[in-house]
Amino acid sequence: MKKVLLTSIALGAALALSGVARADIKVGVAGPLTGPNAAFGAQLQKGAEQAAEDINAAGGINGEKIVLSFGDDVSDPKQGVSVANKFVGDGVKLVVGHFNSGVTIPASEVYQENGIIVITPSATNPKLTERGMWNTFRTCGRDDQQGAVAGKYIKDNFANKKVAFIHDKTTYGQGLADETKKAANALGIKEVMYEGINAGEKDFSALVSKIKAAGVEVIYWGGLHTEGGLIVRQSRDQGIKAVFMSGDGITSDEFATIGGPGVEGTLMTFPPEPRNHPEAKDVIKKFEAKNFNPEAYTLYSYAALQILAQAANNIKSNDPKKIAEEMHSGKAFKTVIGDISYDKKGDITRPDYTMYVWKKVGDKITYVEMQ
Repeated sequence: MKKVLLTSIALGAALALSGVARADIKVGVAGPLTGPNAAFGAQLQKGAEQAAEDINAAGGINGEKIVLSFGDDVSDPKQGVSVANKFVGDGVKLVVGHFNSGVTIPASEVYQENGIIVITPSATNPKLTERGMWNTFRTCGRDDQQGAVAGKYIKDNFANKKVAFIHDKTTYGQGLADETKKAANALGIKEVMYEGINAGEKDFSALVSKIKAAGVEVIYWGGLHTEGGLIVRQSRDQGIKAVFMSGDGITSDEFATIGGPGVEGTLMTFPPEPRNHPEAKDVIKKFEAKNFNPEAYTLYSYAALQILAQAANNIKSNDPKKIAEEMHSGKAFKTVIGDISYDKKGDITRPDYTMYVWKKVGDKITYVEMQ
């Protein structure tokens, strides 16, 4: 009996040690999984899920299996901080997210205080990486880069038109509008209107009346597809034919659903079409087999997890600070959106914005990269 007991204890100890040797590595994925921006949250979630599946099939991170934890911030900064604190409590050390700049910035401070590295697929406000923090990275570009491209396009194509800058007063929306206005102003363009609306508004009749009274011919929108689509629809309903122009915040086919036929001709800045990268071909087939369209930030989310895994495997360590050092080294990481390397701030080193136009493709209106 004693011998059997000792054997059981030995077996239990062996199993415990085996569990330690094959421990899971917890990765948090945060974004607006519900609410008006849930389309973007789905992109981040699906991208990370497919990346985790593929990385695990290839051996995981230093032999450990990736287990994802999801946090729904509903695009709200306070909720984002709550999600960040929950990740801390859950033992998460790597985070992909958040979606909004205004959420990512405060959440990243929680992550820094608790030794967690965060890489966002979509938060473009320059402040995120200008604070000298060791733990913040992105797979996308910045609004000062995006604004420069948009401002030059306005100068080159609408130099004699009446331009209005409208934004949603958020860190992202106002930040993007201001960067675009700054670039356009520097090139000699002076706007006839600069207005802010509140995110979540649905009735823009007062704004539309101002646009009409000012004779606006080009509307630059700093914000997301939700309010942007409504502004287009309500402007067209009032006979306004102004060219609508925006940034990466409208990169969802929901923009056309909300805005209606009047969104055709809308101009937009976004990185070169990520689905066209040859590295993404096989992964896109996996998304299509699951009936999910990997548009916009889906592949940027996939790439974020690829980079974290490669950096950790390169140095044979899952320590977030050591992973961050590897990412800051300037080394190129192979991803589904091409090679990515980082500067000391955590920004990607390649230029990453071009122009798109929304147009009829088949039976729907969607965004197409301009040649």
